[in-house]
Amino acid sequence: VQLQAYGGGLVQPGGSLRLSCAASGRAYFSYYIMGWFRQAPGKQRELVAAITSGGSTNYADSVKGRFTISRDNAKNTVYLQMNTLKPEDTAVYYCAARRSTWLSSRVNEYDYWGQGTLVTVSS
Repeated sequence: VQLQAYGGGLVQPGGSLRLSCAASGRAYFSYYIMGWFRQAPGKQRELVAAITSGGSTNYADSVKGRFTISRDNAKNTVYLQMNTLKPEDTAVYYCAARRSTWLSSRVNEYDYWGQGTLVTVSS
């Protein structure tokens, strides 16, 4: 599975961005848990949100109520709608895929990774 993330950029505090991640390859997209992770400078990579094929979700406490993960299995795409962005949301955001039906927040339990897209929240 190849993952291509895009949609990052510079946004002011309080603003919104929508990230997209397109999956390609011979695997069946709907078989995968999809996740968005982020990594800020000097920090470990952390889960932002994850979603099952059926739409069950898991969010980091820091983004609950502000971010929404969704997926379109017909388009092999997962999205991350980010609202009310804060400077501390600044990071490289990665999409990832996990061959499982169970949600996980662990980096090492995801099998495929996209290249990352930079989100900068600054005035």
